[in-house]
Amino acid sequence: MPVHNADIAAVFGEIADLLEIQGANAFRIRAYRNAARTINDYGRDLAGLINRGEALPKLPGIGADLSAKLEEIARTGHSVFLDRLHKDWPAAITALLQIPGLGPKRVKILYDNLHVRTLEELDAAVRAGRVASLPGFGPRTEANIRQAVAAHWSKARRFRLAFAEPYAQALAAYLEQTPGVRQVVVAGSFRRRQETVGDLDFVVAAASGPAVTKRFTAYDEVSEILSGGTTRASVRLRCGLQVDLRVVAEESYGAALHYFTGSRAHSIAVRRLAQARGLKINEYGVFRGKARIAGATEESVYAAIDLPYIPPELREDRGEIDAARAGTLPLLVERRDLCGDLHSHTAASDGRDSLEDMARAAALQGLRYLAITDHSRHLSVAHGLDPRRLAQQGEAIDAWNAAHPEITLLKGIEVDILEDGSLDLPDAALQPLDLVVGAIHSRFGLSRARQTERILRALDHPYLTLLAHPTGRLIGSREAYDVDMARIIRKARACGCHLELNAQPERLDLTDVHCRMARDEGVAVSIDSDAHAGADFRFLEYGIGQARRGWLERRHVLNTRTLADLRPLLRQAQAAS
Repeated sequence: MPVHNADIAAVFGEIADLLEIQGANAFRIRAYRNAARTINDYGRDLAGLINRGEALPKLPGIGADLSAKLEEIARTGHSVFLDRLHKDWPAAITALLQIPGLGPKRVKILYDNLHVRTLEELDAAVRAGRVASLPGFGPRTEANIRQAVAAHWSKARRFRLAFAEPYAQALAAYLEQTPGVRQVVVAGSFRRRQETVGDLDFVVAAASGPAVTKRFTAYDEVSEILSGGTTRASVRLRCGLQVDLRVVAEESYGAALHYFTGSRAHSIAVRRLAQARGLKINEYGVFRGKARIAGATEESVYAAIDLPYIPPELREDRGEIDAARAGTLPLLVERRDLCGDLHSHTAASDGRDSLEDMARAAALQGLRYLAITDHSRHLSVAHGLDPRRLAQQGEAIDAWNAAHPEITLLKGIEVDILEDGSLDLPDAALQPLDLVVGAIHSRFGLSRARQTERILRALDHPYLTLLAHPTGRLIGSREAYDVDMARIIRKARACGCHLELNAQPERLDLTDVHCRMARDEGVAVSIDSDAHAGADFRFLEYGIGQARRGWLERRHVLNTRTLADLRPLLRQAQAAS
């Protein structure tokens, strides 16, 4: 069986989980977790490289010991060290850590006292009432665990962020009308702007918990009440989304918001910093002994451990705490920073609105320039443009610009990158354009080597400006094609090309990890709507969320520039060729 980077990363992640249950050194655990992320996100096939006899590249955070383990897994498919850990801890036990309220210590108690190894065994134990009597548990904890296990079984389905957003906004507006409610925020992965969410976590500051939970469970969209109480409740909406509610007093609101926003890894790291200062952080506040010293705001929670506020999108334990300590947190890009959009379609190809309507809609969104980039002829299903129709569209754009100073239209094309890496239109058709957006719309199943070479050849083309939706994925329906993103990003830098973060909610392509790779390599990213109608410019908000998860600042984003500053960058590829 071939060993992929994800397989190696999974072994390192399981080792970290088992070491955590064992109570091993925190720095050792973190080393394995960070190594798992690095390996999973690395662009090249490590096992293939090792088995070809090539030297293992220097990977950040992976020293001699972890490198040796990596090579062992790559060659054999397993780890002797993990095998040793499994002699003391069964493999399935790490799944217990997915249950809220079950940290490593409690998992160890469950295993030592009840020999609970799996979620099924945990479910049986709480249903039989055998957990409440364990040290550190009790009836309330047992009930919470039972509810959490039930919720876990229902969380297999995930929903795109854009699907969940209108449901979240409507329910938030409904809860805000409850007498006594002071603040309502949707926390969890939704607030961190992850691409998909399994459920929605509402945190509400209110004078009366029962009034809020009663109104919450009476919401028209509720199809099933999963649990209820005075300060918490859980329901399922008719659309299938599970929604969990937590009501807290205003003095605990910031702490609860931090706790329920996550991520789990970030929260653990924050709590460890607190412990080192003799403090305790939970959803009720920051405590020194029994005295609450902070917790009304998230800023106060971070300040208690000598950190500045960390934006939710960064809370993944991917270096944000070290950056906060060093005073080097990025000043993340915001929607208001965007001056234009470099990827849009009109009714000339597969768009739904005219060129004029698209321009007006973009202007209403505050954009000062818009690239019209209809499909090229190869994508016949989209009625793509040939050289003659492209030239005619250019004349229409000139006419618009002459009469409408409020927004400038740029002449462009989304040209297909053919299997051999050539572009779908001749140079004579591309040369007059302001920009050329290259994209793959066919032959997604090429091998990693062939697909990568295809894109590298396209990037060498002197007129190619921007690589659109670089991995071709459609969230939930089509996996990304297999490419070496590290090579592509370095090639883009060398060629003076730029990468797109396609903000279409089913794409969000680049990923947050690839955004950060581009940032570190000095390759500008363009956040584009790929709008096919005037209403689609709202998608830019999702692109901003993804960019923020990728640590992008305004200076890293191509289309935050004014048009005068942008034009030389659009010609950069021609100058580099």
